[in-house]
Amino acid sequence: MRVLGIDPGLTRCGVGVVDGSIGRPLSFVSAGVVRSAADDDLPVRLLGIEQGIDTWLDDYEPDAVAVERVFAQHNVSTVMGTAQASAVAITCAARRGISVAMHTPSEVKAAITGSGRAEKSQVQHMVARVLSLSAAPKPADAADAVALSICHIWRGGAQERVARAQQEFARKLELARQARGR
Repeated sequence: MRVLGIDPGLTRCGVGVVDGSIGRPLSFVSAGVVRSAADDDLPVRLLGIEQGIDTWLDDYEPDAVAVERVFAQHNVSTVMGTAQASAVAITCAARRGISVAMHTPSEVKAAITGSGRAEKSQVQHMVARVLSLSAAPKPADAADAVALSICHIWRGGAQERVARAQQEFARKLELARQARGR
């Protein structure tokens, strides 16, 4: 499975691609950031993020996209910008029919380090170690996106199978109800 992880942000939107599956070594593919200028108007910034994410989707053709779930912070304007960038990322993937998963920061930290309260430096160290890299991708937003990709490969596959099984069960239940109603 190839996963594009996205650490949403209005100024720097981290992106990272990892290939792999549960029980097998993971392969680092690429990481970087999609940037927008703080002095540009919001619509221009969001359009730039959309174009940047679309380029990553075109170039790397992921099977899934993992986006960091926006969490409440004290700075409302930061939360709003992060949420807007997150929505752009989700929309880009949905437009292409690529499955999207949301992972909380603590879920990613727990998957990578074993602790949901790990420091950013611990996550970066483990990203490098898991992928056999000499150092974590730079800048930190790119490393966070790679961590999201790893988390999704390790945890998301199981979550997707459960969701598909639930959908299939609901479909069969509805068919049985319809058959009884005839």
